[in-house]
This record gives sequence, structure tokens and C-alpha cells, in this order.
Amino acid sequence: MKTEELYKSLRLPNRSDTKLLLLVLDGIGDIAVSTTRFLTPLEAAKTPNLDELAKAAAMGRMTPVAPGITPGSGPGHLGLFGYDPLDYEVGRGVIEALGLGIELRPGDVAARANFCTLNSEGIVTDRRAGRIATEVNEVLCAKLQEIKRVGKAEVIIRPGKSHRFVIVFRAEGLEGPLTDSDPHREGTPIKKVEAAVKSSGAREAAAIVNDFYARALPLIAKEHPANGFLLRGIAHLPKIPSFQERFGLKAGAIAVYPMYKGLAQLIGMQKLEGTNSIQEEFERYLAEYGNYDYFFVHVKGTDMAGEDGDFDRKVAVIEEVDRALPVLFEKKPLVLAVTGDHSTPVPMRSHSWHPQPVMIHSPVSGSDRLDRFTETNTNRGSLGIFKSRQLIRYMMANAGLFDKFGA
Repeated sequence: MKTEELYKSLRLPNRSDTKLLLLVLDGIGDIAVSTTRFLTPLEAAKTPNLDELAKAAAMGRMTPVAPGITPGSGPGHLGLFGYDPLDYEVGRGVIEALGLGIELRPGDVAARANFCTLNSEGIVTDRRAGRIATEVNEVLCAKLQEIKRVGKAEVIIRPGKSHRFVIVFRAEGLEGPLTDSDPHREGTPIKKVEAAVKSSGAREAAAIVNDFYARALPLIAKEHPANGFLLRGIAHLPKIPSFQERFGLKAGAIAVYPMYKGLAQLIGMQKLEGTNSIQEEFERYLAEYGNYDYFFVHVKGTDMAGEDGDFDRKVAVIEEVDRALPVLFEKKPLVLAVTGDHSTPVPMRSHSWHPQPVMIHSPVSGSDRLDRFTETNTNRGSLGIFKSRQLIRYMMANAGLFDKFGA
């Protein structure tokens, strides 16, 4: 019997009072180096509420994809949700488009986009255009949306938060995936988009995207600092089984940023809209407590601080989460897992391959007798190092949702 079939055969019905909550501090994992006084932000932060949880929790580290592989946010979260990222590859554009409320159709190719800064030679000098305000983003997207069609494709543009937005190219027969135009580092020009698979639909889509670039860049060339844009994760909507089908749990997703809402929607979680802060996210959980079995709550600020190389800000976000935890504890879930989708070390200013820390708290999780949730302590925890796609199984076991295997 395959492992998936075994889990399904052992699955027990959920009870109305059994709640599972996954709290994701995006990019929480970090590394201790001399420039950070051999501390990580988790170690430097004052976290009395997380500390109390840690004393009665099981801890470990998780590998998002495979040893040494640095994941994007899509693979990182799919792993947390119990899907092997190697089996379910999802383009970031698809995730962002869904998160922004675009209902994707067959023939839609979606791209996640960043406004960027270009110098006079067309070299990318800032991939995020100084993280421009969302209001500026909306004005720039309106300029780009003057382009209604490219060839046979309808062009749909939707602004996101800060420098992020989405472009969907809609026409019968278009396919992905395509290569990124984003060079993923400053000091190089925007890259030409090409088909990433041997497909006439992908080749046609690449030609349309490159034509769009030729027409769109002149529209914002005089803007500053956002006078260019980069595309990545250019793909079409894949087929993927729902979370409730796989795990028997009705799930609600609470996130501020569109991408994470899109990831949740992709696997059939219900997007719970209307939150803009950590406190509001926890309050929304309280309000929805009776409506779902499983909650995914996402915090973005830790990842942004890591990518900016800002140690103090990453500490501040962790402390903000800790201060808000008493709100969440007003209706404490039976099983609470605290982790990240990957590590984003401040010294590296990027995602990394380092296993992210994880803590599971439940009445039967057992205590590792460790007093804080830090990388050092999770290295010593009873969970060891395991693949993130197994986290949901640990959470379900802690909730008593599996029958005994064998006599």
C-alpha cells in the first residue's frame, strides 16, 4: 500500500471542537554569523508568549523541497499544505492572479510582476523600485492597462501591494511555463522571455509577452523610481486536488498579501478577506473559529525584512507577532504549528536552503523541555529534520485524526 493510500485509509472524521492552526512567519529561519553577533532574529527577539508555548511543545526543522534546494514561496507553502513541490509545480503568476481575484480560464497565462528601476542603459538597478507605495503602483498599472490587447491576446493587469502586480494574457491555445524576464539580481538587463517547454502554445505566449514589453516599457520610461517591470512565474493554471479532498479538513486562509491567498485558493481553501495587520488576522481567526477545521494564518513581514537585510526589523516583526498571540489564544486551537515556508537569512538577503524551524503544540505533542523557539533549540528538538509536506500529518496525528495501523 502506498503511503498516501495508508493515510487516507486511517483518516478519522474530524470533530467540531477539533481545530488545527498553521501560523506561518514567512522566511522566519535565519543563520547566526559574526555580523549579527552570532544571534538570529528569533534568538534576539523578546518573545514571552512563544517561549511559554515552546516549553510544552515538540520542535524540529523542516526541509521545504530537498537538501540544498532553495525554494520560492510557492513550493515552500505547497509543502506546508502537504503537497510535494516536486509533484505539483505551480507558477507564481497563477498564485498571484488567484489571490487578486482573477478567475483564470483555459488559455490564460499569468505572470507575477514587480516594478523595478532601470538606468539609462536599461540595466536593472533596483528589482523592487524602492518598494513603491501601493497608490503609486495603481497609477502605473493604469498606464500599462492602456494596452488592451497584444496580437490575439487580451491583456489583464491588476495591481497588488507595494511594487507587485499581475499580468494575465488571455487567448485560446496559450500555455506556459515561460522563462522569467526577471534576472533575479541587479546589474543586468531585463531578460527576453522564452518558452520553457516544447509547445506551440508556449512559444506563442512568449512572443506575445515580448511584444507587450516592447509596447509597455515606453509608457513608464519617464517614471521614477519605477520605470520598468520584471516578470516571473509565467504559467497557466494546473490541475491539483483540493485540500479537503486529501485531508478531510475544511480550511480557511487568512493572509494580507495576494500571493498567499492565491496559494490557498488554488487548493480549495476559503480566502478570508479584510485583514491588514497581524492583530486583525488573529481577530479574524476568532470570528471564524466555528466555521473551519483548519486555519492557515500568514505573516509576511519577517520575509520582507530578511530580503532587505534588516535584522532589527525582522526582530520587530517577530515581537509584534508575539504581542498579538494572546488574541489568538482566546480560542486556542487543539493543535498549533508555528513555522515558516522557508528561511530568509538576513546576512544573505534572500531565500535559502537552510531548514526552517518548526514547533508543534498540542495536549499530546510532548515537551522537549526547551525554553525558547529558536534555531538552536529546534536543532535539539524531538521532531528532528523532516520534509515540510509531512507537517500536516504530524498535525493530524496530534489532533487524533488517524486510527491505529495494523493489529
